[in-house]
Amino acid sequence: MADLRFGAFLAPHHPIGENPTLQLQSDLELVRHLDYLGYEEFWCGEHHSTGWEVIASPEIFLAAAAERTHRIMLGTGVVSLPYHHPFMVAQRIVQLDHQSRGRVIFGSGPGALPSDAHTLGMDPMTLRDRQDEAMGVIRRLFESDERFSYESDWFRLRDARLQLKPLQKNLEFAVASILTPSGMTLAGKHEAGVLSIGSMTLAGMRSLPLQWSFAEESAAKHGKKVNRRSWRIVMNWHIAETRQQAREQARDGLLRHNNEYTVGTLAAGEGPIYKTPDEAVDGVAFSDESTAVIGTPEDLVAKIHEMMELTGGFGCVIGFVHDWANREDTLRSWDMVARYVVPQVNGLLDDYLDSYRFVNENRETWNRAHDARMSSIQQNERAAAVMETEGLAGEKVGAE
Repeated sequence: MADLRFGAFLAPHHPIGENPTLQLQSDLELVRHLDYLGYEEFWCGEHHSTGWEVIASPEIFLAAAAERTHRIMLGTGVVSLPYHHPFMVAQRIVQLDHQSRGRVIFGSGPGALPSDAHTLGMDPMTLRDRQDEAMGVIRRLFESDERFSYESDWFRLRDARLQLKPLQKNLEFAVASILTPSGMTLAGKHEAGVLSIGSMTLAGMRSLPLQWSFAEESAAKHGKKVNRRSWRIVMNWHIAETRQQAREQARDGLLRHNNEYTVGTLAAGEGPIYKTPDEAVDGVAFSDESTAVIGTPEDLVAKIHEMMELTGGFGCVIGFVHDWANREDTLRSWDMVARYVVPQVNGLLDDYLDSYRFVNENRETWNRAHDARMSSIQQNERAAAVMETEGLAGEKVGAE
């Protein structure tokens, strides 16, 4: 039994064209729907450019999500730490933890978009070191009861101490990891969980076992431990009743997402530009280099098992939220994963299946019960007469 958690990661990736006010409301409705379906985690990112990723403050979004949900954990995926004073980040996370009644996971990163760093006048070469430094300071603020001062080349603290600590005694830290060793190394150093976003590319997927070794080596170096239960693998999927339905629902949006954003913006023209929607589906989900699943629940189950075997094990499957399909089909896809994929992966149907097999494989026991009922009927003259009149003497009779 895998015992995997399931969640969703909203970057978001929305094509330009829809009313942004209504789009934000739709995103919040998605979180409410996922909470109802029993997903365990929801992650939301921070971005400031490109036009496709328009949530600038995951804390604000998640505060609204907390009011619409009851049990789902809410992760910042991620706060770009070099863009903020660490004390202010700590304050916002603490407040969100209390407002959500202890449902926050603090995810951080160096900043994913070069255009964001450019706008803020930051040298990309400094960002990872600043994330590392900020994580240590925020951890100290969460845990220390003593005031402390701190001098850095990009921020200062004087007699700092939080006036309110997180509601959770051990609020989980997490870091984003793509291809470089940086994210995994930080996870080991700071005893944090990992959100492996690079698993959505072929190179990133193949590197996952090596990536985890970086976390283990870093943890050992710093006297810490990392736990595969806190390792989250991000995957792309769109699920429908049949593969053909999934293809038809996803192909137009997938073509636009790939050509305009994945290749056109993020990859700066490096990557396949597909000519037709069907070519896009084949390239993304049905080629030798495919990492996404466009198909049935059984197809996704098989892919998850493949990822478990490749990695050696992880704790949570995170579905990447996209607009390949329309809103109705997208919600249906998440619904089908919750109803048919989660129970298969986690063995929730095993006892049902065992009971089904037992009943069908032990007919002699049930035949004996039938004989007992017929004997009881035959001992009653009126009941036996009715059975004979109705021609039911040889029929099986249900339990009394």
